[in-house]
Amino acid sequence: MLKRSKLVKKYAIIDIETTGGMAKRDKITEIGIVIHDGEKITDKFESLINPGRSIPPNITRITGITDEMVADAPHFYEIAKKIVEMTEGAIFVAHNVRFDYTFIKEAFKDLGYTFSKRQLDTVRLARKTFPGLKSYSLGNLIKHFNIKVNARHRALEDAVATTELLELIFAKEDSEDNIKMYINHGLRESQLPKSITMERLHELPEECGVYYFYNEYGKVVYIGKSINIKKRVVQHFVKTTKKAENMQRQVHSIDFELTGSELISLLHESREIKIHQPEINKIQKNAHFPYFIHHFKDELGYTRLRIEKTSKKRRLNKEILSDYSSLAGAKSHVKNISKEFGLCLKLNDLETNDGPCFDYKIHNCLGACILEEDCESYNERADLAILHMSRLFKDNFILIEQGRTKDEHSVILVEDGYYRGFGYATSEDLNQGVEEIKETIKYVEENPETNNIVRNHILDHPQSKIISF
Repeated sequence: MLKRSKLVKKYAIIDIETTGGMAKRDKITEIGIVIHDGEKITDKFESLINPGRSIPPNITRITGITDEMVADAPHFYEIAKKIVEMTEGAIFVAHNVRFDYTFIKEAFKDLGYTFSKRQLDTVRLARKTFPGLKSYSLGNLIKHFNIKVNARHRALEDAVATTELLELIFAKEDSEDNIKMYINHGLRESQLPKSITMERLHELPEECGVYYFYNEYGKVVYIGKSINIKKRVVQHFVKTTKKAENMQRQVHSIDFELTGSELISLLHESREIKIHQPEINKIQKNAHFPYFIHHFKDELGYTRLRIEKTSKKRRLNKEILSDYSSLAGAKSHVKNISKEFGLCLKLNDLETNDGPCFDYKIHNCLGACILEEDCESYNERADLAILHMSRLFKDNFILIEQGRTKDEHSVILVEDGYYRGFGYATSEDLNQGVEEIKETIKYVEENPETNNIVRNHILDHPQSKIISF
């Protein structure tokens, strides 16, 4: 008699065969599902699936599945309801679960459905339960434990073999603790704030977006972003650093917004932090960007740039242009801007000597530092420099990214040198033209930080889809 797991009463042990190894490109050709209640198998399902494309010969050699075999098989959408019904309330179990889960999640995403399950990887579980084996591949474990299999690399056969492996794990004394640890991403219930349950964490989406931590008074104490909200939130509670423990003590509830696009999550996070000013974010921002540049007019009317070490008090009521991770980086930027626009290094605090600046002596400064150039003339160039520092884009364009669903696109508007906002549009909206796309935009205030976010994204993704106007 197997020892019943008190953790859950339903496991869906799943194996799939595919046309290749990339979930966003390749498709499922076969699925096998075994339902287990912790003691015995209660249901099975298998089906070939028409992938809508040819199966590469090298894949056929491994699986034995041919184009002829799947020609009359159902498409994924025809068995999707069956998969949802069978796996309802179950832990998704697979050998190398990331592979199978990602493919199935992607197949459902193509149908506009969010498939989200708690997961258990029998590779990691077997490594923990049976240490010292040469290999933890399914083939090696089948051989090591004499598990009977009629046809390797066929979905149901491999799912049944994985189920037998799971039953061997169930029989071990410490199996329940190990299973619980892996299902909960290494997180113990005792590590959670009293008001946050493990069930609430598992309800969080494994999708891209922005998440919010609130204290017991409903005030936002932290805002973050991630391509996998659930995974990132769990990481906050697994950490045992002083900073993490301080955050954990304050969290009373969690909320989130899906964005679809990582770029949108970065932009939205930046704006939300500025709106809500969460204390933990401010501490972290100061730690990562300890210097900032701001501009001001001095008592003689000259516009000046100044670098300061950041703090809440110093940033108050300042016209901040940008934040920097190092003093050297900030100085380099001011020096280059000063040279490009003919500004005085002494007025911009990069020289502290008495008398005129060095550039004046070599005829590269018009003498604002010794009042030979009037402030009106000098400020014309200084204002252009400030505009240049905050305006990173010469052209107007709309950047197209993936949306929150298959039929949706996210759109990012850059106009007159600034990031203006984002929205969501259908393919039909995109075909209507720029003015129609702009109707979907949620406009925001000008912000040098978000300009930098868009610029860096384009530099990192030169193949981004852009509509210029």
